[in-house]
Amino acid sequence: MSDPTGNTEEVSSLLAAARRALPGGGHAGGSERLEKTHLTLGIVMLTDSAAIVIAREKGCFARHGLDVKISRQPSWASIRDRLAIGALDAAQMLAGMPLALSLGLEPFERPALTAFSMGLGGNAITVSTALHRRMVEADPEAMAERPTSARALRAVIAADRFRGKPPLTFAMVYPYSDHNFELRYWLAAAGINPETDLRLTVVPPPQMVAALRQGAIDGYCVGEPWNGHAVRAGIGCTVIASCELWNNHPSKVLGVTRDWAERHPNTHKALIQALLESVQWLDRPENRLEAARLVGGADYVDAPFEVVAMSLTGAYQFQPQRAPLSLPEFHVFHRYAANFPWRSQAVWLMTQMIRWGQLRRPVDLRQIADSVYRPDLYREAAAGLGISAPEADVKPEGMHSAPWSVPGTAGPVALGPDRFFDGAQFDPADPLGYLRDCPIRHPALSLADIAEVAA
Repeated sequence: MSDPTGNTEEVSSLLAAARRALPGGGHAGGSERLEKTHLTLGIVMLTDSAAIVIAREKGCFARHGLDVKISRQPSWASIRDRLAIGALDAAQMLAGMPLALSLGLEPFERPALTAFSMGLGGNAITVSTALHRRMVEADPEAMAERPTSARALRAVIAADRFRGKPPLTFAMVYPYSDHNFELRYWLAAAGINPETDLRLTVVPPPQMVAALRQGAIDGYCVGEPWNGHAVRAGIGCTVIASCELWNNHPSKVLGVTRDWAERHPNTHKALIQALLESVQWLDRPENRLEAARLVGGADYVDAPFEVVAMSLTGAYQFQPQRAPLSLPEFHVFHRYAANFPWRSQAVWLMTQMIRWGQLRRPVDLRQIADSVYRPDLYREAAAGLGISAPEADVKPEGMHSAPWSVPGTAGPVALGPDRFFDGAQFDPADPLGYLRDCPIRHPALSLADIAEVAA
């Protein structure tokens, strides 16, 4: 692909230098021979593709002996299909996609795995300006709260039902996305049943703003820059950022098929190490404006600089013509062990698949999490760069409102707050107990059947 920043010559020089310094296909993180050096990585037009974009633009891939082509895909379904058939070596994926592929929830079963989380946060829920006005009129107190609940939306839905109006339509990016689960979580916490009280549909991220403008949808949950884009265009209002809904939640991962990882262990390790260098650069506040320019380039996210910069700098605008609010942890790329693939978070994602009837056969949640989320591979790559990684594979969620730490392989690892906005807590040792406490759920199988498999 063409290089939007004019750095093609610089990156090519770095790659040539890496090959001269590391003959036989070695890489900067170690002496292992790389099984493959020419890679195609898939991304979707989202700000949190930054880890891959910056790794290319800043020569991180080249320093590790990798010649990477970035292939921009129009949707998450395209990412899934092209990875499955081998047209992509690896890809930016939704945190739930490797699980869904491995569980056979997709049109085909293709065991996949992740050993690298691309960051924390990055999403938001936005509604049309017309719906926002109705929500403010229905419950101004609820709309003034921060974080904002869906209580006012519940009142609007009740009023529409009373008048015999058709249900509102909300969009998310993919059935097994954290966006779907976040939107449903926000709705259910206010007593709105996502299955019966409104209509949910799938819209690819770059098409969200157009769908809202055309009136095809009334709101959506998506990653940036597509919330900020609607606000800047004056057609939408963001009601809650995902980092407010669940502090420091997982969202995107680097996904590969299991057989690709088994055939390319050293290349996979080099890929993770290059991305670790990229996210360390990204997490420095002084680099965020440059990152916005690079990531927003025409061959990547193709969005206005000021829109991309809004979430990257944490000066987040929720409504048109309103001053931005400070959300410095809207995007977390490296700190708080942001790149560690917690198996407990994989289990949480699968509880949501059960909660909303997507998982229709009993499976051993821990066994699936262990096979798909691979902290062992992350630790190996991180050790080569002197980065301390958590010693444990699991952690609770929703129990920390302030930074905390866990033991690490090279010293304590700082973690961030992990509170859910409704005060819920998740114990990875008791996922079925967590599900029983969910006020609204539509499982397609009994919790007793799952308990029997895991016994």
